[in-house]
Amino acid sequence: MSMLAVRARAGLSAVGGYLIDRTLHSGYALILGWRALRWLRSPAQLWKRRHMILRQMFVAGVQSLPVTLVVGLFIGFLLAYSAGIELARYGQQAVVGQLVAAAVVREFGPFMTGLILAANVGSSMAAELGTMKVSEEIDALEVMSIDPARFLVLPRTIAMAVMTPVLTVFNDAVAIVGGGIIANTQLQLTWGKYYQNVLEGLTVKAIYTGLTKAVVFGLIIAIVSCAEGLRTEGGAVGVGRATRTSVIRCYVLILVFGYFGTVIFYGRAV
Repeated sequence: MSMLAVRARAGLSAVGGYLIDRTLHSGYALILGWRALRWLRSPAQLWKRRHMILRQMFVAGVQSLPVTLVVGLFIGFLLAYSAGIELARYGQQAVVGQLVAAAVVREFGPFMTGLILAANVGSSMAAELGTMKVSEEIDALEVMSIDPARFLVLPRTIAMAVMTPVLTVFNDAVAIVGGGIIANTQLQLTWGKYYQNVLEGLTVKAIYTGLTKAVVFGLIIAIVSCAEGLRTEGGAVGVGRATRTSVIRCYVLILVFGYFGTVIFYGRAV
């Protein structure tokens, strides 16, 4: 067999091994999410875990609120200023409020909130569970017949599914106010005219599209981050690798599901 054929076979084997590993990893994350969410049928278990759920909601929501508000404010600045420059060429800067409201509520609000939480909370989840895994605390739970999906994953998943849309609402509101500041100071629009156009852009469909995306993003962040943490190997180096990988995969999945969410709710562009 020629050297070229050997290298080709080795390359195909490497690609095949990678695809098999990614498939197994995705399957593990899906099964882990199902194992956690199936406990929603048991109100008694949720009540027993209420303190952990509230603690995770505090971490995901309250502690992430300041950076979310800052990002939301500057998203509003950027959208209003960039759109205003182009709209002013055609004398249509008055509709900048409608554009900012629709873009923020439907797309940028849940998207930016998801990215913030993936970096801030998702990485923390992966590192925390990864440390527990390499220190054999997860094995100790399983020896005591405690399901890690119920004990560790469920509270984090519920907290993220609840707090992501809540933070998205704050992000949306601050971004719209930020857009109003730019419209008033840079585009010479009155506050009344700006918010009149904002109300025209705030359709019911745009609102529930954004909030639905936020819930999905929260579930993605929690499940992917917990899965990465629970599959950690290799000590401290493995914990760092799991943390980095969880953030990257959450970012990619948020982009993918954000696009397909818009396609599902709005269909064809024309």
